[in-house]
Amino acid sequence: MKLAVFGGTGRVGSSVVKLALSKKMQVKVLVRDRKKAEEVIPEAEHVIGDVTREEDISATLEGCDMVFSGLSTDKTDTLSTAFPKIISEMEKQQISRIVTIGTAGILNSRYEQGKYRFETDESKRRKTFAATEHVKVYQLLSGSHLDWTIVCPTYLPDGDHHTNLRYEIDLLPEGGKKVTVEDTAQFAFGELTHKRFLHHRVGICY
Repeated sequence: MKLAVFGGTGRVGSSVVKLALSKKMQVKVLVRDRKKAEEVIPEAEHVIGDVTREEDISATLEGCDMVFSGLSTDKTDTLSTAFPKIISEMEKQQISRIVTIGTAGILNSRYEQGKYRFETDESKRRKTFAATEHVKVYQLLSGSHLDWTIVCPTYLPDGDHHTNLRYEIDLLPEGGKKVTVEDTAQFAFGELTHKRFLHHRVGICY
């Protein structure tokens, strides 16, 4: 199996790349910064380019069987600009499986029907730009023919693997406060092949 990765030098993305390589998978990663990629994920195949350019997305997807995205907003519209092109190129190349990292803010509100968490007091974040960008990705994937899953962690500190991870489809488990980068990566990587949450967001936390 060969995995295409976007956002592969970030915290979650680089952990997913390393997990895939440890399982003897081939991994192709689209990166902007060759030097950073060689430092963080040296054993992966690097495609140097821009995730908002169709030709760079196409080159990254070529020959791959599935896709992981750890792209973040970074206070830009990168997500909403890139994802229509990622989806289109996946459909052209007949790649159906994609797992992405979202945010707990785009899960359903537990107490206010028809709202996302970031639109209610359930979310402690007052700035909503990132959540709005991730909602656009969710809506784009929902309208596609892809086999998608969005993994939605709450607060993401660095840290090791724990055994008490909880998850819930389309909701954040009650009382969830945090989940480490490593456990988020392991959960997302496992979902690539297990396909337990097709066409769903899944909230994860301790």
